[in-house]
Amino acid sequence: MPKRILQGSVVSDKGNKTVIVLVERKIKHPLYNKIVRRSKRYAAHDENNTYKVGDAVKIVESKPISKTKRWAVLEG
Repeated sequence: MPKRILQGSVVSDKGNKTVIVLVERKIKHPLYNKIVRRSKRYAAHDENNTYKVGDAVKIVESKPISKTKRWAVLEG
């Protein structure tokens, strides 16, 4: 089964080897037929601490690395 790849921007790099990535998606509201933005934050593994706040990154599913980290940064 292929791993999911999401695209977002780094909103926090405070943790060691961890970045928080904000992923936004657009959905159509079922009743009002309007496009609505939904966002979610993912903790992703950044081995070399290379990414900073504001960077656009792609993240990929991975095995559990810690309690909250199940994603790894694929590329910037």
